[in-house]
Amino acid sequence: MDDSLPDQVEIEINGILDLHHFSPKDLKYLIPDYISECLEKEIYELRIIHGKGTGQLRKSVHALLDRNEHVASYQLADLTRGSWGATTVTLRKPGLITTD
Repeated sequence: MDDSLPDQVEIEINGILDLHHFSPKDLKYLIPDYISECLEKEIYELRIIHGKGTGQLRKSVHALLDRNEHVASYQLADLTRGSWGATTVTLRKPGLITTD
């Protein structure tokens, strides 16, 4: 067994990413990879569930979204989709020209 390889977790690519199952140190890879997979499946509306807690995980998620060129916008979810325990994300559709 090769202990040098990180544990890989297969997750369903359906536009909902629940971070409760992941370590915060994995976010810098997980979120961009998940966004890329969603784009390949033509999923442009995402919900990232980070939980309410102290807000540190939410801040990390938002910082990663701020730096991702594929993110058109994001906001805290409404009351029916997780409130401040989740963030809804709109991705840019490939090929659209932006003026950002």
